[in-house]
Amino acid sequence: MGEVTEILDIPDIPVLETERLILRPLELADAPSVQKTFPQWDIVKHLSSASIPWPYPPDGAETFIRDFALPAQRAGTEWTWSLRPRSKSEELIGLIGLYDKGEANRGFWLAPEWQGKGLMSEAVEVVTDFWFVTLGRLLMRIPKAAPNLASRRISEKTGMRLVATGEKDYVSGRLPTEVWEITREEWLAQKTTR
Repeated sequence: MGEVTEILDIPDIPVLETERLILRPLELADAPSVQKTFPQWDIVKHLSSASIPWPYPPDGAETFIRDFALPAQRAGTEWTWSLRPRSKSEELIGLIGLYDKGEANRGFWLAPEWQGKGLMSEAVEVVTDFWFVTLGRLLMRIPKAAPNLASRRISEKTGMRLVATGEKDYVSGRLPTEVWEITREEWLAQKTTR
């Protein structure tokens, strides 16, 4: 009798677009670009030490995409996009992901030279809309290092509220942490008033 091989369909993760960005579903071919851009202190210092090895290994991006991101996408528990400027659509400048985990539903990073231009706010808007409208989720919660003021401003700007504080281990060490949240109802209500 022949061997039976299960074929897993990868759930469709759409290309998303904003005024200045193209968000493409993450794929293994993105590993060299992620490896080149990601391991910078300004990117990793406020990320969870539980999920980010530091110093970042030479095969860190490939391992992350192959062994974690793509299997989670196939399982329908994570959705990750590469961020690319419309003006340079071949250039990967960051990642943004959604996670079907209780206290951590969204995460992102952006190359330092692209920060401070409002690009991540654009990406957050379209991805949060995907979470609530397309996936039909009822609540989004996001933990973050309290010193990460840029991330905090994005949460405030998108109508989230601070619901818990504590401490957590980050790549840069143990830091005060905050948990921000917004409900589907709140997200949809504020969209109609913009």
